[in-house]
Amino acid sequence: MTDTIAAGPIDWSTEAIVSRRDRFYAASQRKFVPYETPQIFERGSYQYLWDEKGNKYTDLLGMNLCISVGHAHPAVVEAVSEQAAKLTHCTTMFYHPVPAHYAEELTATMPKGHDWVVHFTNSGAEAADLALLMARGYTGNIDFLSLRTGYHGATFGAQSMTGIAGFRHNVPQLGGVTFVSEPNQYRGVHGAGIAPYLDEVERAITSSTSGKVSGMMIETVQGYGGIVPMPKGYISGAFERVRAAGGLGIIDEVQAGVGRTGTSFWAFEAHDVVPDIVIMAKGIGNGIPLGAVVAKREIAEPMADKFLFHTYGANPVATAAGRAVLKVMETEKLQQNALKVGAALKERLADLQQKYEVIGDVRGEGLMLAIELVKDRRTKEPDPETTAAVFEESRKHGLIASKSGPHRSVIRMCPPLCLSMEDVDQVAEGFDASFAAVG
Repeated sequence: MTDTIAAGPIDWSTEAIVSRRDRFYAASQRKFVPYETPQIFERGSYQYLWDEKGNKYTDLLGMNLCISVGHAHPAVVEAVSEQAAKLTHCTTMFYHPVPAHYAEELTATMPKGHDWVVHFTNSGAEAADLALLMARGYTGNIDFLSLRTGYHGATFGAQSMTGIAGFRHNVPQLGGVTFVSEPNQYRGVHGAGIAPYLDEVERAITSSTSGKVSGMMIETVQGYGGIVPMPKGYISGAFERVRAAGGLGIIDEVQAGVGRTGTSFWAFEAHDVVPDIVIMAKGIGNGIPLGAVVAKREIAEPMADKFLFHTYGANPVATAAGRAVLKVMETEKLQQNALKVGAALKERLADLQQKYEVIGDVRGEGLMLAIELVKDRRTKEPDPETTAAVFEESRKHGLIASKSGPHRSVIRMCPPLCLSMEDVDQVAEGFDASFAAVG
């Protein structure tokens, strides 16, 4: 029997933070560290972060795309604080108005003419798991299609649909998932265009499944896969083939949603398609744990036959944050800002591509952008070594980005949607100096 240890003051010394993490975190939680030396953050405001020593950074990652409207946004802080002071948690066994209001407001962002319903989760990975379960339960089919280099989460079910080896643990994965090539217009196995990729979906259904499928999950823009936008016509074409085989079309908006691509609130809206199920998380809560599965009512209804819930799903504090995000997105016109600022930043990154031979591709939509580094532009051989060097150097210039892609050869930029035109010069100049320093 040990003595109870009361919560003491926070020790902000660098050495203490590092040693406690190394001592008390499990190996699985220590793994996800991007920089060679630890990066510690003490506070944030909108698109900026400060470390424990007072150094300022521009957050080009949005804390892994979780920060949509800005760090410590006053409207979100106020909504969360007010609700936490009244009732911190209310299980879905009981009724509370805040989650119900948020469900109504969330469905209002979906395509008109359909009866949408919401199941709240705590994360995107849980939402992916539930979408798979929902699709298999509704259709009565087992086989499921997913894209190579697609990422849907690291839980057991979600990683079974994830086509990146680094997220797939060395244990038997859930069965019944068949992978098809992602329609990467820069380095896809079938080159540019969509016809051969759609043909592969057709072949997979006829050769690698029973001929009947439960569904297919697609990120409108692949996130961890290296910011790979789906070309126009691919999603609608893939869903047409999947539906013909008895399956559902499922869109993963966890990273690309909430106005990030600039052209629409949900990225799938630009693809002339109405999904059967949409999963979302990260930016919908602006850093507060919140996920959701939004589905057509007839698809979600059979789930009533069994008991299923997520302990903190529909938490009133989290959903209060979600309501505040929707309001801020509208009042501050952040979707429009993402389109404008993203276009300006992409243009500056394209200028760097002309200057540095190592930059093979610049791509993305809105404030979801990437630079892919190659050893040779002709062969497109990935260059993870230079990527790592530029990534490390960019931190010295006050930029927090991400290494991504199946070869870790992509620098990924997904900042809070409040990134300003004034920030564009600093970001471009910081990367310019970083590439120059690496040589």
